[in-house]
Amino acid sequence: MEEYAREPCPWRIVDDCGGAFTMGSIGGAVFQSIKGFRNAPSGFNRRMASSLTAIKARAPIIGGNFAVWGGMFSTIDCTLVQIRKKEDPWNSIISGAATGGILAARNGLLAMGGSAVIGGVLLAMIEGIGILITRFSAEQFKPINPQMEDPSQLGPQPNAL
Repeated sequence: MEEYAREPCPWRIVDDCGGAFTMGSIGGAVFQSIKGFRNAPSGFNRRMASSLTAIKARAPIIGGNFAVWGGMFSTIDCTLVQIRKKEDPWNSIISGAATGGILAARNGLLAMGGSAVIGGVLLAMIEGIGILITRFSAEQFKPINPQMEDPSQLGPQPNAL
């Protein structure tokens, strides 16, 4: 049984879109609360009111922007899984690059290319770190001596006195 199994592709898009919206809304609320508190006139009550107003005005917009990014990334990722018939880190890297490029398309080809490179590099770093963590965590479960995987093969142990 797998600890974490991903949803099948059509539902993965909805799942990732909702997760990205939640993450963007929470992060946006934290950021906007600090920004609203800092930029308000003096007085604790005014600062708290300004903080709440900033959260209500901007956090849903930030969450929506994250949801668009997450939905587009998952859509491209699922498309690549169907085309390539395999799930590997290249799908995520290509999806990150394509998402960055598509979202910057209104700003011209130069911005589109730059955003695509940034998206691809960012996802390559994330995938690389994930692979390194997986390899290092797998090292601790390797047997000390590969020829003797069964401890009963060690024979009688001398008493340590």
